Order: sequence, then C-alpha cells, then structure tokens
Amino acid sequence: MKKLALKLMLLVIFFTNILTGRAALITPPDEGMWLPMFVERLNYTDMQRLGLRLTPEELYSINHSSLKDAVVGLAAGSQPEGYFCTGEIVSDQGLLFTNHHCGYNYIQEHSTIENDILTNGFWAMSFEEELPNPGLTASLLVRMEDVTKTVLQNLTPEMDEDAREQAISKVKDSIVKEASEEGKYNCTIKSFFNGNEYYLFVYQTYEDVRLVGAPPSSVGKFGGDTDNWMWPRHTGDFSIFRIYTAPDGSPAPYSKENIPLKPKYFLTISIKGIQKGDFAMIWGFPGGTNRYMTSWEVKQTLEETEPAIVKIRDLKLKIMKEDMQADPKINLMYAAKYAATSNYWKYYIGQIRGLKRLNVYEKKLKTEEEFLNWMAQDPERKGRYGEALDLIQTSLHHQQPFVLPITYIEEAVFQGPEMILWAMRSSSLPQMMEKIEKAKGEEKEELNKKLQTTLERLSKRAEDFYKDYNQPTDKKLFAQMLQLYYLDISREMRADIFKELEKKYKGDFDKWAEDVYKKSIFADEKRFMAFLQKPSLKVLKKDPALEIATQVRNHYMSLYSQIGNFKKEENKGSRLYIAGLREMNPNKVFAPDANSTLRMTYGSILDYYPADAVHYDLQTTLTGVMEKEDPENPEFIVDKKLKDLYEQKDFGRYGTQIHGRTDIITCFLSNTDITGGNSGSPVMNANGELIGLAFDGNWEAMSGDIAFEPNLQRTISVDIRYVLFIIEKLGGCHRLIDELKIVE
Repeated sequence: MKKLALKLMLLVIFFTNILTGRAALITPPDEGMWLPMFVERLNYTDMQRLGLRLTPEELYSINHSSLKDAVVGLAAGSQPEGYFCTGEIVSDQGLLFTNHHCGYNYIQEHSTIENDILTNGFWAMSFEEELPNPGLTASLLVRMEDVTKTVLQNLTPEMDEDAREQAISKVKDSIVKEASEEGKYNCTIKSFFNGNEYYLFVYQTYEDVRLVGAPPSSVGKFGGDTDNWMWPRHTGDFSIFRIYTAPDGSPAPYSKENIPLKPKYFLTISIKGIQKGDFAMIWGFPGGTNRYMTSWEVKQTLEETEPAIVKIRDLKLKIMKEDMQADPKINLMYAAKYAATSNYWKYYIGQIRGLKRLNVYEKKLKTEEEFLNWMAQDPERKGRYGEALDLIQTSLHHQQPFVLPITYIEEAVFQGPEMILWAMRSSSLPQMMEKIEKAKGEEKEELNKKLQTTLERLSKRAEDFYKDYNQPTDKKLFAQMLQLYYLDISREMRADIFKELEKKYKGDFDKWAEDVYKKSIFADEKRFMAFLQKPSLKVLKKDPALEIATQVRNHYMSLYSQIGNFKKEENKGSRLYIAGLREMNPNKVFAPDANSTLRMTYGSILDYYPADAVHYDLQTTLTGVMEKEDPENPEFIVDKKLKDLYEQKDFGRYGTQIHGRTDIITCFLSNTDITGGNSGSPVMNANGELIGLAFDGNWEAMSGDIAFEPNLQRTISVDIRYVLFIIEKLGGCHRLIDELKIVE
C-alpha cells in the first residue's frame, strides 16, 4: 500500500511539473548531438516531456525565421569546412556573444604592452570603437538537406574504396556547385555514420566580424589551467563581437562603409534565473566525437596516442612558461599559444583517466561480442557485415608502427618550434623560382606575377607571425622538442633531418639549434623581410629551416601514403560495422558523431555526484570567486572593482537570493551533450531564451567524446546574469545592455 501511494504521489508530482513547464523527475536523456532538421520526428516528444514550450517550426525552419538563424559558426577563413567555436546573435544589430577563450586570439592580437586589453578588458563605447579582425568569419546556416540517395546512387557492391571515393566526390562537387548559387553561399557536404549517410549544409558566411567587448582576464580566464575542465567553476568566460555587412545587407570584407547585420532572428535574454530540473537546450557546432570507436581503437588511444600527446605538450608548456614568467612582453606574445596547448593537454589527461575509470575498453568488447553473435544468427547478415570487425582489426594492426611517428611529427615538430611550420609556408617558392629561370617570354612574365603575389601574401602573414614570435623561446622549443622526437622514435621511422645532427653536431641539439637560427631567414623578421624585397633561389636552397621543413613534410606524407590503403580498409570496416549496429538495434535512435555541423542537445539543469559521498551543486556564485582569490597566483586574482561591487552588494537586477544571502550566480550545470566547437554555444530555457553560454565539460566525464556517461556528463556554462552584470557594472558599457531584449 505504501509503495502504491508513493507511485501515485510521484505521478502527481511529475504531471504537475510537466504542466508548469518543469520536469522534476529527471531522466538523463540518451546521448545525442542531433540534427535540427529532424527535431519533429526524432526529438520533439522528449523535449516536450522535459519542458520545452516552443514548436518544431520555431526551432528549425527554412521558410520562416527560427531559432537556428541566431546560431553562428566561428571560423578563421572565408570558406570554412569547420568551426572552432559557436556564437549567438543577441540583438537586432548583429551583436554576438561567444566565450572569452573563443575570442582570446583576437583580443590578444589587439593587445600591446601599452594597451593590454587582454589583461585589462575592452569595451567599445561606440560603433566606431569596435575593432576589425581580419580572417575571422561568422557563418549562419541557411538550410540542411539529406542528399544520401543522390550521393550513393551510382555506387555498386563491386567497387573498391578508391572507386567509391571518386564516385562520391564527383557527385558531391556537383551538388555543392549548384547549391552555392555561383558563390552566394558557402556549401559543404558532410559524411554521417562513417559514410552511410550524407547531408548538404548551405551557409551564409560573413567576413567582417568586429570585437565589441571582453572582460579582464581575471574574469574571463579566472581559474586558468587549474580550474580548466573542473567543477565548481567561477569563470566569466564570454566575449562580444558584432557582424557587419555591406550596406545592402550582403556579406562583405571589412569596410568603413559596412553596417551592423540585420539578422533574421536574435535571442531574447532571460534573467529570471534557473532551478533544478528546468529544461535546457544547447545549439552549436560540435567539432568531433568518436562514439562508435572499437575496442582496438580505444586500446590504441589509451596506450599510445594520448600518452604521447600529453608527454610532448607537457614539455612544450614547460618551455613556454619559463620564458613567459621571465618577461611580461613574452607573456603577452605567448598567452594565446600557451592557452591553446594547455587546453587539450589537460583534456587528454582527463580522457585517459575517464576511459579507464569507466571501463570503456571492456564495454566496447561487449558490444562487439553482441554484434558477432547477432550476425552469426543469419547468413544474410554475415554476408553483409561479416568482414566489418576483421577489416578494422587488421588495418589497425598494420597501421600500428606508424602511429607514434605520425603523432610526434604532428605534436613535436609541426606544433613545436613555430619556425618550421613558418618555413613550410614558403616551400613552394624554390620550385616556382626554378621555373622562372627556365621560362621565357609570356610564360616568364606570368610566373613572375604569381611569384610577386606569393611574396606579397607572405609579407602580410609575416607581420602577424613575427608580432608574437620570440626567437630565443622558439630556439629552445626547436632543440628540446626535436630531441624528444629523436629519442622516442626509432631510427627507421624518423625523418632524415637528424643525419646532419649526428654527423656535424655530434648529437648536440643546442648547437644544431644555434646554427639553424643563426643562418635561416625564417628565424628573424629582418632577414625574412629583406629576402622578400630581394628574393634569391640560392638563399632558399641553402636555408637550413626550409630544408628541415621540406624533409619533415615529405617524410610525414610518406608515412601517410604507407598507411593509406590500410586506412581505407578501416573506413570500410567502420562503415559496415555502424550500419550493422543500427540494423541490430532497430528501436534505438542513433545520434551521429559530431562533425562541425549545426546540432542541438537538450536535457535539464542538474547537479551530480562525482564520487561516493560527494555532491556537487548545480550552480556557483560570486562568493566562490572571493573564496578562491589568491593575489599571489595570477590564475586567481580578483579585480579590485569587482571586489568593491561584491562587498557593496551592487548587483543591480542581476542579483539573487541564495543560501540566505544576496549574490550573483556565476556558472551552472546541465546534463547536455557537448564537445569542442560548442564553446560559446547558447544555453536556452524552455522558451528559447538565452540563460547562459556553454564553455566547458566536467573532469569526471572526459571520456565523453568516446563514451557518453549520462550520470556524470555535465556542461559547464557561464550564467547570463553574470555576463550582463560584468558588462554593466564592471565594464560600464550601458549601450550594450540597452541593445539587448531582456526578460525579467
């Protein structure tokens, strides 16, 4: 009787909360970064159950303005295939919110020792003060379309992987060309479920994106590396940009004549606050996940690739940090580089830990065993999928000797000393100049024009490169990173660059580095700019950095060519395996891996239990910032004006009552499914109103890109009330507050 009464009481509570828009009984949703075009068919019932009040048409429509028209993909390039972060339009004048760490590079590029806006913050008090950012673009999705049938229509079972790829590529090019409408749109076709489905994405890409505001680093990066990926968190991780267009509203490069974007849709902001169980959804551009990874791939990740990356980045961070701490100028120059390296250094440490703790390898083995048993029950199934796992296992076995050599080149060489990659950008010059020497007449004149264009492009890039380049630091990176590569990779798998080291320098990496940086034009801005003024083939042929860059690149390409066929077999096996898994579970709705396309995820505002007898609340407060303050630690410095505002309880309309005191909510949690690329994504309530900006995941669920863990997986977001409080009270930028549509 007591059990029956309890069940009835819970049902009453459940339906009462559904009617009032709050689901008190929270069932963690299945993992999923979902395509918005399928929201009505796949997700809408679940979203309603959790509290959503919008219609499918209000979420995603290609005929009318909808929520999708406010979500922006940020990229460094005018024809992006992927997006490093997400932003959201929050006003009828193209104002855009994203994370501080997404805008970090651009804030840093505008910073000088005399005007260090990275440290001190920046607030444009007028449109005229908003700062252009060459290369930064913002893309809005026009539409997405399932083109699977068209892409795959000419394929036959007899085709090998090369023929299949060529046939697919030909059809994709044709679809993209037609959809772009002669360059009006930026279009791409992405593969889903490892080549089982294909979707067209049509974007409008804007090239004039200006910096409008950023909090001081003591707010935007509060907690630094210590708090990165951790909860509780107190970081005001936001920055503000604005999209500009030509006077007619079309995308255009930066011009003083450009005007703020008039968007189809922008997000209303809610400062009503959040409660446990409230509906939450996130839209954005997640970069990549590997949820269908097999046990062999997990084993390789755990034992080889990620430990190697952590080791290499650990050394790189140590070298940079020493010089950054010794000189404020170098600290500013390398701040963004250090942050970028550190972010995924810590991520991989957490992922290794999470994969082991959650027994992901064993779980993958169990799934594979179930697949084999299911397949063995039907000869037809075995005929279709019988080779899937064998192809994956065999191809990974053949690729194994190349895994670490490739990883070390990517991490220790390409992302080690900057001079090598910088020299590689000029690797086409020798061949071009050799052709000029042999050419005559019109051909020679045409080649000289191409050379001049290349030199002008390098000159523009050089200004940005050398602005944040310190030769002594880079020289240390060269010596120590290449030594690590030399010691950890067997002789037969190393690039030939070390032959001269062994012969001429007797294995002394410091002497080698000293000589290379003394002689190379790429190691010094004056030498490089002088070369551009008077280019010489003889100089290029003798340049040690260009020789190293060329040899490493050629070796890298050789390694990849040797595993090329094995990689194709692995891809075929994965395609068959995923197709088989979906057929094996006909009642399950499978979510595709992230691939930098617009997705939505949804769930609830929710706390969690990270370990036995440990409970984490769902939100943090400004009081926690004050508790963490440490004037001796640059990661935990608190701005004096912020302390004054806190002590005076001068929170304006953004304060709230919590734990018997007036405070400001800084960050909160939701059980939504995000990954890299979602940084800056809008977190919205049941009405589609902005309540926060997603910026991180939690340490206990770092395995999430490979294995989603619903009981632990949490998104960390900065509360929109903290964002507005910082803009208005700390920044004094009332014009931006006035521009927003705020619901109280």
